[in-house]
Amino acid sequence: MIDQFSLIDWAIFAGYALTLVATGLWFNRKSQSSKDYFLAGNQMPVWLVSISVLATSQSAATFLGGPDQGYRGDLTYLATNLAGFIAAGFVAYFLLPKFYHYKVFTVYELLAQRFGEKSKYQAGTVYLIGRLFASGARLYMAAIAVAMILFGDIAANHVIASILLIATVGFAYTMYGGVRSVIYSDVIQAMVYISAALLVLGYLIISIPADFSAIWAVLADPGDGQDSKLTVFNFTTDLGGAGVFSFWSVVTGFVLLNIAAFGLDQDVTQRMLTCKDSKSATRALVSSIFMGIPVVLIFVCIGLLLFVYYQRPDLMQSGIEGEPTPEFVGQTVTIFMYYVLTDLPNGIKAVVTIGIIAAALSTLNSGLNSMSSVLVQDLYRGFYCGLIKKVSPSEQQLVKAGRISMGLVAICLSAMAGLCYYWQQYTDMPLLAFALSVMVFSYSGLLGVYFTALFTKRGSAGSILGALIIGFSIPVLMQPYVQTWYLPDAWQFDLNFSYQLLIATSVATIVCCLGVTQNARSFTKEEA
Repeated sequence: MIDQFSLIDWAIFAGYALTLVATGLWFNRKSQSSKDYFLAGNQMPVWLVSISVLATSQSAATFLGGPDQGYRGDLTYLATNLAGFIAAGFVAYFLLPKFYHYKVFTVYELLAQRFGEKSKYQAGTVYLIGRLFASGARLYMAAIAVAMILFGDIAANHVIASILLIATVGFAYTMYGGVRSVIYSDVIQAMVYISAALLVLGYLIISIPADFSAIWAVLADPGDGQDSKLTVFNFTTDLGGAGVFSFWSVVTGFVLLNIAAFGLDQDVTQRMLTCKDSKSATRALVSSIFMGIPVVLIFVCIGLLLFVYYQRPDLMQSGIEGEPTPEFVGQTVTIFMYYVLTDLPNGIKAVVTIGIIAAALSTLNSGLNSMSSVLVQDLYRGFYCGLIKKVSPSEQQLVKAGRISMGLVAICLSAMAGLCYYWQQYTDMPLLAFALSVMVFSYSGLLGVYFTALFTKRGSAGSILGALIIGFSIPVLMQPYVQTWYLPDAWQFDLNFSYQLLIATSVATIVCCLGVTQNARSFTKEEA
């Protein structure tokens, strides 16, 4: 597929590569302390952080998953923004003030104030496992796009080669700059991939030889017994995969998912902690949700138009005799890349390809830096140096450890991304749903522990460990391919990931509350 690019495409690629090199050198021009490396000195502007949160929350998952969702489904994914606003209110009131009050580097240091140091290490370890799943899934999605660009297919060996390529470039760019370089990089990458999406949307609109009313009518009534593809709020009571973006799923499981993503996941929360105070962090979070609505709408609308483009030849008849109608050949997950590589003109094709690469790097850079911060601040500094060696590492040692840990994380993420290839191919789950579902494994236990910490005086080191394990295990046991190992066919069930999260979080909270600590304390209102 790479031979489809023209001289103008390669010139655009060269310009983008030079931009990455120049910004990387600029971000790395100063020496750094650990606070600079992991929190940017708490000096990042709100608008930069909000765009970085947006890029971190979306990136490659939205770039490929949005069109996939629109092509296969409808607009119901937009309804999940309601859950985002509810969750943002919770995080802003209960969590962000406490993070700033205790001046934490990672969100798991808060647990040390409530349950002791051991709880911080336990929660940080579970986060690392869960983030390995989530960032690995996003790296896999980015690799789909790169494999299509380089090889024209998504064969296993080609996807794995693309994973390694993205991981190498992302690691090289992120290793020295720390979170400041990641945030500035996120802003650049977000502008690039949003511009690319707008170009695709505009070109699709002019490529369909039908007026707006005809396109709207087809999307409202696709035919063949299909529901309207313009549905935003779906009130179905289906608890399975068909109801994953239903209203009831949004106001239950998705609220929990967003609380965990915004307040308990170091990947997103670390960006907010670079603001000067909790009020600034709140503004950044809420702004990112508002900005995310039109961005997601753009990508899902691309999928809706691709449905018209490939599935409705009656609307694609241009009236010119002998003019062929577009045909799609391949797996549904490749629908967006297939269109980019086969139908877009030179120049635009390069910009969109760069947008995909930008989304891929944004995805990887976020995971590298956040996982590195937990490894260094919670496990290396707190556990290894503090508890085992009884020494206090220097600032230079912490920054060096951060860079080494990024290399280890890059290797682990590459391995998980390769696993996700076989996982998603086996389940044939839409990309957006797959990207969200893998978060449930770590979020369930973390939610149970934090709810116990915030709202009760109960909990102990043993019950925290039990809650984290049970929170991870329940969603695993609910996976369809796992049910075949221990349930007869008649008892197997289909429960979408939002309800899995709801159940697992409830059980994890109960388990965590079973523990009792002598002289237990609770967080006071003044600390907020």
